[in-house]
Amino acid sequence: MALAIDHNLTRGPIAKHFRTLAVPGALGMLFTTLYNIVDMFYAGLLSTSAQAGLALGYQAFFIAMSVGFGLGAAMGSIVGNALGAADQRSARRLAAQGISFGVLAALLLAGAGLWYGPQLISLVSEPGEYRDAGIRYFFLLSLALPSFLLAFGCNGILQAHGDGRSMQRALIVAFFANIVLNPLLIYGVPGLWNGIGFDGLAVSTVISQTGVMLYLIERVRRLRTMARLRAANFLPRLTKFGEISLQVLPTAMSWLLVFMAGFVVQFALKSFGEHAIAGFGIAIRLEQILLLPVQGVTLALLPIAAQNFGARDFDRVRQAVFYCWKVGFVMTAIACPVLWIFGEFFMSLFTDDPEVIRVGLAYLYVDSLILPLYMALFAINSFLQALKRPIWTVWINLYRQTFGIAFFIWLFVGILGFDEIGVWLGVASAVITGTIVAMVITTGVAKNQIGGLWQSKMETL
Repeated sequence: MALAIDHNLTRGPIAKHFRTLAVPGALGMLFTTLYNIVDMFYAGLLSTSAQAGLALGYQAFFIAMSVGFGLGAAMGSIVGNALGAADQRSARRLAAQGISFGVLAALLLAGAGLWYGPQLISLVSEPGEYRDAGIRYFFLLSLALPSFLLAFGCNGILQAHGDGRSMQRALIVAFFANIVLNPLLIYGVPGLWNGIGFDGLAVSTVISQTGVMLYLIERVRRLRTMARLRAANFLPRLTKFGEISLQVLPTAMSWLLVFMAGFVVQFALKSFGEHAIAGFGIAIRLEQILLLPVQGVTLALLPIAAQNFGARDFDRVRQAVFYCWKVGFVMTAIACPVLWIFGEFFMSLFTDDPEVIRVGLAYLYVDSLILPLYMALFAINSFLQALKRPIWTVWINLYRQTFGIAFFIWLFVGILGFDEIGVWLGVASAVITGTIVAMVITTGVAKNQIGGLWQSKMETL
């Protein structure tokens, strides 16, 4: 049975559309983060070196995953624009070409990862057990790269149709599968086999994410938009690949800069010891849990703004942006005190090493104060992607994630002589100044694309 467009985002209350897309999106990301926390928990049962190695390998893997994030955002934007313009034929062909793009990109990135993965991990770590664990984890996890990329691409197509629930369901199932597979693969079955230890963490992910990919491909196939899909639609078309690339590459570069910033932080932390890297790895995942509702709202902005931009209803685009910011500020105002009050307790659930807890807690205290700025930046990224101007996200992140973080960390640690707290202050300074840069750029883009962002009086949502 074919699935219709779940929601026409060009009509009806803006708030209702946000609820429809943001709630399942946030739940899906919640289970993704819980998935990663389960991995971190089992790594902690093995050793601190295993936790640090997991953090290193995961970060290196997500350098390649930046293309997956870019593909998902690109599909949400260009397919959403086509649907908003009532061009089903174009939406179908772009969706098919996006899937083909994901397959080719995964193959190229997997080959490139054989070289850059070990190089990056070695750059931000010292020789030893945790470096070896990180490299091994990266290589095994790379087997899941096609699954991740295609899943993100399919999710972008589904979100463009107003479907945020398919990814949510797939990720919930993957989470529970991971809970079963992790101990089974790590420790084995008594009397039958001994398991594969640390490597089981990566193998579990390969298995579960392959299931996610297969399910989402089936959901895309059943869309009414895809009813007239033909095998020939998947043959690479230079013009379509070019159109997709114009959206994928800037967004992928922006995510690449985000993850490279993580390596800059890890490079700065390596001189403080493996406990600093482990503490950062745990703390950032705890922070991500509280940011999940915020990310759900800001990601929902993309298909809503994209469809209305395609329909040339610029007032609704503006309404969507301001509604997103309003809800996001409320959410981050709640998250900040939660991290201050319960941060130490949460950290202690994953490690009993007091140095790991100390470092992670310092990160949570500093970063919780700038959560509203993260929200504003997430929303700006979705807004620029919806307007098919993702290149500006590259410039924003180029400042914040490269120059800003490197400069301010150097200032606080290298010049002023701070310990790990100097790294967190450097990150915060980069976010604060980066938000100012982003607001200036977004105001200019909005003026050219939709007649401005600030001057129109908001309608009742």
